[in-house]
Amino acid sequence: MPAVKVVEMQSKSLLNRVHGSYLPFRWSVNPYRGCVHACVYCYARRYHEYLDMDPGAGFERQVFVKVNAVAVLRRELARPGWRRENVAIGTAVDAYQPVEGKYRLTRGILEAFADFHTPCNLMTKNTMVVRDVDVLRALAQGPGVKVGFSVTTLDPELARRIEPDTPPPHQRLKALERLAAAGIHAGVLLAPVLPGLNDDDASLRAVVRAAADHGARFLTSGVLRLQDGVRSVYGDFLRRDAPGLLPLYRRLYPGPYAPRGYQDRIYARIAELKELYGFADASRPLAAGGAAGAAEAGRRGAAAEAGKIRATRETNPAPTAAAGAKRFPVLPGQLTLF
Repeated sequence: MPAVKVVEMQSKSLLNRVHGSYLPFRWSVNPYRGCVHACVYCYARRYHEYLDMDPGAGFERQVFVKVNAVAVLRRELARPGWRRENVAIGTAVDAYQPVEGKYRLTRGILEAFADFHTPCNLMTKNTMVVRDVDVLRALAQGPGVKVGFSVTTLDPELARRIEPDTPPPHQRLKALERLAAAGIHAGVLLAPVLPGLNDDDASLRAVVRAAADHGARFLTSGVLRLQDGVRSVYGDFLRRDAPGLLPLYRRLYPGPYAPRGYQDRIYARIAELKELYGFADASRPLAAGGAAGAAEAGRRGAAAEAGKIRATRETNPAPTAAAGAKRFPVLPGQLTLF
């Protein structure tokens, strides 16, 4: 595995306002940028282009760490005007990726929310979240917290192909079970649903059933979106690992979204499975605060975060591409990469 470069930086602000009336939160925080989980479908890849960085290997092998994130957040939460609104943690990248083991910024952020009686929610693929069960329990008993585990498939081989540097799905479910047993509102994000890979009935049923068996309090879902830099990375994955699916993706994704008919069919089936396995929100195939809502918050928040990183480069220089190195602009023909 190539070495990961960690770039420490100072942040002037952490709370990022999220606009969108359908979202259950108005604010997000992201202590890190870039993610070593290397998921081939990650929507946050496209925002590395705003930093003139590669949304492929550059996104996976260089992580920006906002080393003063906790101190900055505490100052912001202490302001008289702060209304203790719900805050989403890690909408741009996973707040529990491995670098968190050293920097402990996510834990510090949770402790700040507990101290300032601010409700929050987060989603993760990483089992490290169980380290912070004590803080999460305090939040659950106080202002409130919601933890979502991204589980796209129970097939370990498929998981290794699409999420190469993440804990196996069964370990995530065990972590969910532990949080649920501690009284924490935890559930599953079955997202993204990938045409031809995890959209068959057996795969969807397996995830929904396993979520219920491990004590999930909710399950939300979302179909794959392919925009800009994400599209190029995912296209490379298909050509390398699943070339037989290229005709399907050319048909389904002439643009960034799958056809409405395909999405409706997937959401309807997941709603049926949720009802079958006893989820209380089974009548809602896609919860506003679930995968789609988080992704939209990530798309909007990451753009603002990219601007913050650019603004701090003069006083906190980060490595940039060498002169003459390839840049990664959004190309007019990108939607034909398949």
